[in-house]
Amino acid sequence: MRKQHISFVEGCQKHGGMSEEKAEALWKLFEPFQGYGFNKAHAASYGYIAYITAYLKANFPAIYMSAVLTAESGDVETIGVMIKECKRMGIEVLPPSINESFSQFTVVNTKPYKIRFGLTTIKNFGQGISSAITLERRLNGKFKNLADFLDRIKDKNLNKKSLESLIKCGALDNFGERGILLANIDNLLAYHKERISAPKNQDSLFGLMSDTSTLPVLRLSSGPSATQKEKLQWEKELLGLYISGHPLEAYQDKLLALKTNIEKLSHLREGDETVIAGIVEEIRDVLTKGNERMVFMRLADLSGVIEVAIFPRILSEFRQFVQPDICIAIKGKVSKRKNETSFIAEKIKAL
Repeated sequence: MRKQHISFVEGCQKHGGMSEEKAEALWKLFEPFQGYGFNKAHAASYGYIAYITAYLKANFPAIYMSAVLTAESGDVETIGVMIKECKRMGIEVLPPSINESFSQFTVVNTKPYKIRFGLTTIKNFGQGISSAITLERRLNGKFKNLADFLDRIKDKNLNKKSLESLIKCGALDNFGERGILLANIDNLLAYHKERISAPKNQDSLFGLMSDTSTLPVLRLSSGPSATQKEKLQWEKELLGLYISGHPLEAYQDKLLALKTNIEKLSHLREGDETVIAGIVEEIRDVLTKGNERMVFMRLADLSGVIEVAIFPRILSEFRQFVQPDICIAIKGKVSKRKNETSFIAEKIKAL
């Protein structure tokens, strides 16, 4: 810093038109920062952390990414970015499973290594019920079927909301189709209530199987199977992102035909015109100073997320496309404000 002092003062006078006194006063304002900003120990510490994390990512990629996902589990956007990085690295991220998941993200210890979602990452599913499931599994083995699961889990937090969450996110896929299980939710809860309140060896109202040493039969009524669209919506709702697929996969050819995706918008300049496409994730209504309705839309594609501004005139013309969970293409202009990139819509159409 001392070496730069003279150069700074002379430069301020030469290029900034300052007096020597003002240049010296300015120097004194930020001179104390050297105690932090140019601290060698501070730089060495961060350098060491960067070295260690780079080593872990290169040599133990699945373990490292699992730890990162767990550390960021409260931030859905960051989780999405990290899962995208996992895919780039060739690491598959699996949905939650009552027979395979632990509380947090964990590595599936068979090659090629994969990462499994944790039970506490499911919305409406707390640490208590998650711990009860993993403890029961550790003590008495994996659950053989749905009846076995409902019989063995005594925790009071296994209720309608938590059971629905397990079904919708796919954690019970090994035991039944999601739509059919949801159609039987009251039946499942009644069975569970009877099993946890019944004395041991007491017959069930649901009827015994031929082998009296086994659990009562859990008979499920028929019902409509869940569509792929419904499954993806449930995953988004409960996990914060799509796991078993993506709504835009059906439009892959159209997306590839576009020159720009959302990730590339940050490299464009203010006012550049282009076309982007994606799925509408969120809509926020606001009123302009003229008391007219406009919309800020959260649009996502396979590369990222962008905020799209739709002003009143454009909104009135293309209102039918401004709906959650629909896939659209938007022609518009890039906007740059406070180092953040957004998009201003001019035309909208369905994909």
